[in-house]
Amino acid sequence: MTSPVIEQRAEIEAQTANLTLCGLLRATAAAHGDLPAYSDREGDAAWDTLSWQQFRDQVLRLAAGLVSLGLRPGDRVALMLPNRLEHVLADQAVVHAGGVPVTFYATLASDQIGYVAADCDVRMAVLDGATELARWEPLRAGLPSLDTVIVRDAAAAGFDLSWAAFEALSEEAAASDAASEVSRRTEAIRPADPATLLYTSGTTGNPKGVVITHGSILYEAKTAEMSGSTMMGVRWVSYLPLAHIAERMFTLYLASYSAGHTYFCHQTTDLVRTVGAVRPTAFFGVPRVWEKIQAGIQALLTMEQDEEKRAAVAAAMAVGRQYVSSCQYGSTTSDELAARFAAADAAVLTPIKGLLGLDEAVNVVSAAAPLPPDVAAFFAGLGMKILDVYGMTETTGAFTTNTPTAFRLGTVGRPVPGIEVQIADDGEILARGPLNTPGYLNLPDQTKVLLDEDGWLHTGDIGTIDADGFLSVVDRKKELIITSGGENISPAAVESALVANQLIGQALAFGDRRKFVVALLTLDGEVAPAWAKARGIEASSLAELAENPVVLQAVGDAVATANGQLARVQQVKRWRLLPVEWTAESEELTPTFKLKRRIIHNKYADVIDSLYAEMD
Repeated sequence: MTSPVIEQRAEIEAQTANLTLCGLLRATAAAHGDLPAYSDREGDAAWDTLSWQQFRDQVLRLAAGLVSLGLRPGDRVALMLPNRLEHVLADQAVVHAGGVPVTFYATLASDQIGYVAADCDVRMAVLDGATELARWEPLRAGLPSLDTVIVRDAAAAGFDLSWAAFEALSEEAAASDAASEVSRRTEAIRPADPATLLYTSGTTGNPKGVVITHGSILYEAKTAEMSGSTMMGVRWVSYLPLAHIAERMFTLYLASYSAGHTYFCHQTTDLVRTVGAVRPTAFFGVPRVWEKIQAGIQALLTMEQDEEKRAAVAAAMAVGRQYVSSCQYGSTTSDELAARFAAADAAVLTPIKGLLGLDEAVNVVSAAAPLPPDVAAFFAGLGMKILDVYGMTETTGAFTTNTPTAFRLGTVGRPVPGIEVQIADDGEILARGPLNTPGYLNLPDQTKVLLDEDGWLHTGDIGTIDADGFLSVVDRKKELIITSGGENISPAAVESALVANQLIGQALAFGDRRKFVVALLTLDGEVAPAWAKARGIEASSLAELAENPVVLQAVGDAVATANGQLARVQQVKRWRLLPVEWTAESEELTPTFKLKRRIIHNKYADVIDSLYAEMD
């Protein structure tokens, strides 16, 4: 007898059979051609907007240009640009020319670029400007297949074509046989063909090239529609790297699927300003982004001197938390609570959300790592149901999701339709279904480790599933701390308890093969200065604050509070407050703000050793 999950899968696959991204864009342009697709701007200039029909027309012209430049079916094209119009145009032009776009993380060093470019044998590269070109130019002699470099910013020097010249060339090519060749190639693409190649950000070892197919993308889009995680005409801000599967799914694929309107934010430092201007109807952030937004709000609340206003905010947020909690799966919301929330939302909570530009956001989503419970609780206080989802590049994004109608705080939701999820004997989360990648490029042995003979994908994460089918992610399987006493400890659980304090921006717990756990801590770059100023502490830098005895006492109290929530073996015995913040640029974080544990362990090995030496 066929299980309901398998029946769901068959139904969805029947609905998306023979559909590719090229067919999807054609259908969207035909049905919603006049609707806005993408808006971009430089600085504070007016937004420049393309409709869906205009976007497809430009994609086809650029695809003809790529064909005229010699791009062959299956060739890989490197893209290294911020989130901007030229990036998505180039990406989809490559797809329509039969090639495979490969977005590179902008933070990659030259040797890392060389590794990835050689691994996928890039034929062409589209770069943003002089900064990117400087990292690519020394590599050209070692990349014999790279024959064309296109650079958006014509002010850079040393490339083959400027973006303007490429557009002009494409205009001519679109009037030639290259246009009919584009049509022939798009018709030849099949769902099992690669739509993109994404390299994991490499928290350990070299990045691996993950093949993502047209079929898996369309399956993901269909399940997002079924779960209510996307909606027609969604208004979106694109800001996370397009090398990240979640941002790529929202900005490129779900945008086309739902005829959405995407606004580009070129750099994350402009995010608050851009969100305020756009007022998106949906918003996605990795946990670190939500933590930073929370820290910003808390800094404002800390500086509020009017006790009556502070009390009103606290009371309203208490109602917000009660309301969101009552909306969870298996709970009910009383009429009395609904009325109290409506009043608190109108008077206090919506104005606060308006300061963030999120007062019109219907769906707010978190992914990439489990959202810390205190962060979810904080935003619940604003009446915001942050829907935590779970997936990875190797599963084309989310394969479990909380939905607007079925969510449970502290979990990453239930499997999307047609996807099987189970917990292995050692606690590892396994997934099976059409979202799984066919494998890693050039790495057959690692592909066999990822995908077993029965089709189960091994996520490398430890998790549990509750009686209602909601999945919780405990930690990375390979990152579990095993103390010298044989105790298994989740570093994420310790770190989550530590960063619950507003002063602590980042935390890393360490203790593998040691007698006890120690921690490296950093101050929050936004909250700490405001916190200090409110207490009359003058400091010119985070480094100076990190040495202030009042700050150190407050951080010590925060560690003690965290320890009170942890089991004895998890508790932090020694800690050190560092004089810096960790960033992707300083290499302690991935571009999606995950800790690069091995980098931090090596970089601060002497600090870690000194923490243990203090106990000897």
